[in-house]
Amino acid sequence: MNKLKHALETKKFVVTAELAPADTSNPQAILDNAAVFKDTVDGINVTDASGAHVHMSSVAAGAILARAGYTPIYQISCRDRNRIAIQGDVLGAAALGIENVLCLTGDGVQVGDHPEAKPVFDLDSITLLETLKTMRDKKTFLSGRELVQPPQLFLGGAANPFAPPYHFRAMRLAKKVQAGAQFIQTQYCYDLTLFKRYMEQVRQMGLHEKVAILVGVGPLRSAKIANWMRENVPGVWIPDEIVQRLEKTPSKQQRQEGIKICTEIIEEVKAIDGVRGIHIMAYKQEEIVPDILKAVNLHPDQLLPQL
Repeated sequence: MNKLKHALETKKFVVTAELAPADTSNPQAILDNAAVFKDTVDGINVTDASGAHVHMSSVAAGAILARAGYTPIYQISCRDRNRIAIQGDVLGAAALGIENVLCLTGDGVQVGDHPEAKPVFDLDSITLLETLKTMRDKKTFLSGRELVQPPQLFLGGAANPFAPPYHFRAMRLAKKVQAGAQFIQTQYCYDLTLFKRYMEQVRQMGLHEKVAILVGVGPLRSAKIANWMRENVPGVWIPDEIVQRLEKTPSKQQRQEGIKICTEIIEEVKAIDGVRGIHIMAYKQEEIVPDILKAVNLHPDQLLPQL
């Protein structure tokens, strides 16, 4: 049974989290990093060269987690591989017990540590969703060639309600739902006004009844890091008032204030109609995720589906 799919079908509120990528060939490093999420979240995202930086492959990291009993969410970026490689990787991932896939277009190579690399972008996030849906439902490759055993996939996509043009974001989501997205994880949410406006559009279009929306949240370690993210991480929007609140906090207390901001945001999004859960991105702060969940009354016994 796919635990993430089961959780979204049976629970009121679901939690997924992102695992810091590993710069090692040692599988134990993946398990050590994931240990903090044990019995705490419903799924663990394993990133695919996030930010165009090299890390252990998402397929390998996901397989290590699946073998250890975790529920991985395998991220695929279209930046680095063409449709031939991607379809083969998906079959391999399914053979290794990975069913949840998050389809991403991917950041450009210019933002990473190999700006001289040649980008591929043979597919984008929407055509990737369509490709994997074809493999699963029509039991064929994109070429039309028949699959002997199709992969059992639970398909996800990303959404950024905080990027202009804002009026287009819900329509973009509709395209991903039509392409096959069954769950959505959003970019970091630090602007609740924009997000509530986005969800109004989503509800007007009835999309909240067709796809499970998980809101991206994460604790800011300091005002300095918040400013760095605003300037260097593609797609991230952090309002001035959030940064100013951190700047007014003594430096030694800024990490705790960042956690407080995160819990306040979670409490608000929990009450928004159409939100099915949160996706926590606590980069290199994974150890505080259980405390954040306790602070917002999302305890392990509430999180784990009854199998």
